[in-house]
Amino acid sequence: MNQKRTFGTILTVLGIAGIIWGAYAFVMGGDGGVVGKYTSAVPFVVGLIFFFAGINLIKTTKDQA
Repeated sequence: MNQKRTFGTILTVLGIAGIIWGAYAFVMGGDGGVVGKYTSAVPFVVGLIFFFAGINLIKTTKDQA
């Protein structure tokens, strides 16, 4: 397996985790959660960046036989 594809997969998985964590923190809001309602935008945006960077890296990497 190509190293770029592996790194792209790792970025994609981390992005999904960041998106889920940011969305969960936003929904839980100020109900004693770890992060506040508006502070949860940071992991959500970082998750989006990781997700789209990983998908782009997977898509643009050519397969070598």
